[in-house]
Amino acid sequence: MSNERYIQRFSKFIVIAHWTNAISFIMLVLTGLPLFLGVKVPEILQIVHRVFAVTFLLPTPFMILMDRKGFLQWTKSAFSWSKRDFQFLAVFPLELIGKAKNIPKQDYFNGGQKLNSVLTIFGAVVMVVTGFMMWFKELFPVEVVRWAYPVHDAGMAIMVAVIIGHIYLSVGHPASRPSFMGMTKGVVPESYAKAHHGRWYDELKEKKEI
Repeated sequence: MSNERYIQRFSKFIVIAHWTNAISFIMLVLTGLPLFLGVKVPEILQIVHRVFAVTFLLPTPFMILMDRKGFLQWTKSAFSWSKRDFQFLAVFPLELIGKAKNIPKQDYFNGGQKLNSVLTIFGAVVMVVTGFMMWFKELFPVEVVRWAYPVHDAGMAIMVAVIIGHIYLSVGHPASRPSFMGMTKGVVPESYAKAHHGRWYDELKEKKEI
């Protein structure tokens, strides 16, 4: 029986928000793909797409209300870059095949997770803004609405690419697979935290939180 210790990483509110966002995005892709391909679809599909567009937005205010500290920690970390993050990204291709060595200790989020967060935020903003224009097209000039469609598609492409990589690293990649537990149970193995988020782990030790 393993004596592995586990460290609290995410609150239950962050976990709920993450899965609400993830499920909503998957449904947006599934309901939006026929529209993207120009397939004639029942009006109900467009309504369902808009419903999930709304649920896609809900996690943000939910996190702010229920776990402001966790939300601010995520957003601050996503946009706080240092030399260590770029060093991580430089060796990341080797990390994918398990050949990376001498990776600098990473923070609460490593360089790859920060890049994932930035691209996700950017893609989400693009999709939300252009989606609003397409939904309420009567409020905007025709030319603006016309441009909203291809930009919306580009935002979707960015998001899909990011999510595919995110799923692989959290479920498929052996080294980072333990991180998936963080988004199901809110905890990660101590060995994972020490190996992949060394600076965060050291901070917890210094504060005697573990």
